[in-house]
Amino acid sequence: MAQVGGRNPAMSWIAGVFCAGVIAALLWLALPMAPVMIDYVGDTLRAIDPGEG
Repeated sequence: MAQVGGRNPAMSWIAGVFCAGVIAALLWLALPMAPVMIDYVGDTLRAIDPGEG
């Protein structure tokens, strides 16, 4: 990994863990919306291509 002048590896590591935690928290908050989105995408695809029925 390339070293950039003036960058503290410890602070970079802490910032990386913090960012990963924020992303994990956002995914956790979005998780209840997954079934709704699956239904929405399924209904949209059925409306585009209704098939033989």
